[in-house]
Amino acid sequence: MRIVDLVDAGARIGLGCMPMSFGYVDAASEDEPASVIGRALDLGVTMFDTADVYGPFTNEELLGRSLVERRSEAIIATKVGLVVGPNGGYPLSRDARPERIRDEVHGSLRRLRTDVIDLYYLHRVDEHVPIEESWGALSSLVEAGFVRAIGLSEVSVEQLDRARSIHPVSAVQSELSVWTRGALDGVIEWCERHGSAFVAFSPLGRGFLTGTIADGRFDDRDFRSTNPRFTDESIAANQAIVRIVRDVAERHGATPAQVALAWTLAQSPNVLAIPGTKRLRYLEENVEASTLELTATDLADLDAAPASDAPRY
Repeated sequence: MRIVDLVDAGARIGLGCMPMSFGYVDAASEDEPASVIGRALDLGVTMFDTADVYGPFTNEELLGRSLVERRSEAIIATKVGLVVGPNGGYPLSRDARPERIRDEVHGSLRRLRTDVIDLYYLHRVDEHVPIEESWGALSSLVEAGFVRAIGLSEVSVEQLDRARSIHPVSAVQSELSVWTRGALDGVIEWCERHGSAFVAFSPLGRGFLTGTIADGRFDDRDFRSTNPRFTDESIAANQAIVRIVRDVAERHGATPAQVALAWTLAQSPNVLAIPGTKRLRYLEENVEASTLELTATDLADLDAAPASDAPRY
C-alpha cells in the first residue's frame, strides 16, 4: 500500500488530531472536535493522524467515535513506541520492543473501532532496540492483516535504509515548516526516490507561524509552556520569521497559516501536511491552503527567513 497513491493532489492536507485532547490547552468546547472531524470529511480531507500516547489513549478513542459512521472515507494513521511520563504527560519515553508493538496494536484497533489500521507508525526509534527488530514487528502486523501500511517518524536516511531492507516504508512523518527544515537534509529526497509519502507534522510551527502568538503565557498543561521556542524572548526574536510569512500572505490576500502550509507542500509533491486543530474555522482555513500557489519570489523570500532563535525541543 502506497500512501502517496491514496492521497491525491486535492487531499494533501490532512488533520492532526493530537490537539483535540493532548498537548495543547485552550477553551475549545468538548463537542467541537467531533464536528471538526465530520467537517473535514465533507471538505475532502482523507488523512486523520493520531497516536496511542496522545492522552494517552483518549485521542484514538475520540477519533474512533467520530469516524464510526464514515470509516470508509478516512485513512487512519496512528502510532506506537512512545509512553507518557510518570506525571501522565511530558516528557515522553520510548518503548519500541517487538512484544509491546505486537500487543499494543490490539488496543489501538479497539479504541479506533476499526478492523484494520491504514497506516501504523513507529513513533520514535527506541535507542535500546535495534530498528530492525521494531520494524520487523510492524511488518508482522501487515502480514497478519491488522495493518495495511507502516511508516516511521523522526528518522535518518541511514535508519530508513535499514528499515526498507526488511519492509517498504509507506510514509515518513517528521516536523517540517518554515522554521523547522531538518527534513530537507536528505529525508524528503529519500522519500521521492522510494515512492514514500513525507507527512509533515507541525507545519504551522505549533501555532507560531499563524502570527497569533505574542507571548509565552500558556497553561501549565500545554506542551508549549516548557518548549524553548515559546519563551517570551524566543517569541520576540522569531517575530522576524512571522513578518516574512505575513508579507507573503498580504500579496495573496491569504492568511499566514495558509502561506506556511503552501510553503510546506511546495517542498515536494510527496509531501502531505497534517496541521492540527480542533476548531472549524481553522480547519476550513487550512484546507483552502492546498489551492494557494506561491510564486518563485514568494518561495525565495520564505526560504531566506532566518533560522529559529531556539531549538525545537
